[in-house]
Amino acid sequence: MKHALLTLSLFFAAVSLIAQKPCDYFTVDEIPNAVVYLPAPPDTQSMRFAYDTAQYQWGKRQRATPRGAQAKADADYSVYRMADIFSPAVGFTIGKNTTPQLWKLLVDATHTASFATDKAKAHYFRPRPYMYFDEPTLVPGDEEVLRHNGSYPSGHTNLGWTTALLLVEICPERQDEILRVGYEYGQSRVIAGYHWQSDVTAGRLTASAAVARLHTSKAFQRQLRKAQKECRRLIK
Repeated sequence: MKHALLTLSLFFAAVSLIAQKPCDYFTVDEIPNAVVYLPAPPDTQSMRFAYDTAQYQWGKRQRATPRGAQAKADADYSVYRMADIFSPAVGFTIGKNTTPQLWKLLVDATHTASFATDKAKAHYFRPRPYMYFDEPTLVPGDEEVLRHNGSYPSGHTNLGWTTALLLVEICPERQDEILRVGYEYGQSRVIAGYHWQSDVTAGRLTASAAVARLHTSKAFQRQLRKAQKECRRLIK
């Protein structure tokens, strides 16, 4: 029963990046396939995996610090979390009521971009760090459900970096702070023990590929223009 409730709660958190039904700009088969353009996850005997391991140990050392508290909060996979962490970076409050056009853009675009990790996750089904080392994570309540979801690429990172790239187009004058927030959201998954560093790096690449594809959609372009117009009056 406990497992079922946890699965259900995670399902609703993931499907809704939101409180409204997303309108996808593309299907999963139209979004770039990461199995084709990304390298496979590092072999456990490789130098790349040695770096993954070193970064895992780095992440564990952050858990008892304020950065660890941030990483725990960043386990929230939703547009609501994106609004919370990116609002200070853009200089205004992102929300369904305060910025409805931007909110719609983020809901629809990030949901579509989330497809960018699906095929690679299923293809490689890479075990997560806490499974490999058989150690607890920073967010133990998510461990059982995420055992059944591949680690590579990182979906959280894909969400954070997609949001950052979109917001840079809304507020280019705040680009550096926006990108810093997006970068740190991905690193939080290393700290929490849910992703290898190479998963996070790959998640940024899948997000970049997805956003590039989004720009070929006329519906996306129209919504982006609406969001830009709405937000220009709020930028100080």
